[in-house]
Amino acid sequence: MRRYFISTVLVLNIVIALSAIIAQTSEQPKWITTPVKELVDQARAATKQVTVEDLKKALDAKEAGLLLLDVREPKEYEAAHIPGAVNAPRGLLEFEIWSVAPDRNKKIFVYCKTGVRAALATKLLNELGYKNAVSVDTGAIAWMQAGYPLQTDIADEEVVIVPIKKEAGASTNLQ
Repeated sequence: MRRYFISTVLVLNIVIALSAIIAQTSEQPKWITTPVKELVDQARAATKQVTVEDLKKALDAKEAGLLLLDVREPKEYEAAHIPGAVNAPRGLLEFEIWSVAPDRNKKIFVYCKTGVRAALATKLLNELGYKNAVSVDTGAIAWMQAGYPLQTDIADEEVVIVPIKKEAGASTNLQ
């Protein structure tokens, strides 16, 4: 009973945290008005962009040799990630990718929170010779909003969270 209570509290905390993340994304980030926007736009134009639906189809089809690469920071990854993802933070990517994916022909789906870091990371992977790296254009937030499962490593055990899809007109207020 105690374990069930702890799991329930953990899941509620994760749902609240993810709701806060979604709320934060409605504000325009400061980098949008800097030269960084041009860098991100160039990375998106230079790389293959796919949707979360494309990623879901590939995962459901259990494509052989597919690598799902989460380039967010370790704490973001631990809080919630797409099941089966491997974490290699963008800031360390060029150093860690060789142990995660030594085969540069491997099919790699790269994602982050919103798609920005994924585009930059995918461009770097392409420059390093990874021919089949693609960027998930909208990231983990869109994955969660689509109602696809997330996994957390915060507890001592892995917990898979399957969000409930909101019906049209339904309220999602948590009090």
